[in-house]
Amino acid sequence: MGDPVTLTPAAAGLIRSLRGQHGPLMFHQSGGCCDGSAPMCYPAGEFRTGGSDVLLASLAVDGVPEPVEFWMSRAQWDLWQHTRLTVDVVPGRGSGFSLEAPEGVRFLIRSQLAR
Repeated sequence: MGDPVTLTPAAAGLIRSLRGQHGPLMFHQSGGCCDGSAPMCYPAGEFRTGGSDVLLASLAVDGVPEPVEFWMSRAQWDLWQHTRLTVDVVPGRGSGFSLEAPEGVRFLIRSQLAR
């Protein structure tokens, strides 16, 4: 199936910028209400993961010295496990909890059925 999570060049660029401002990063996507269906970017370790979460990828980003982990709630992954996910960036305000919120852009997941 290949990597379940990839990045667009725009997302990689924003990750590099956020890494420079905040240090190591991670993503979590819970599938909850409000902005919970969008990938949320946090300083690495700030969002506590546990048995109800699945590590989908450790993303290598040029210019970022460590992998950026991408986590998803197990319940959501049960529904999305047959998709490939691409993290992208679009104009607009994201969640106040995600690090890109002050930048005037937000991370977005684009999904495609895996073949």
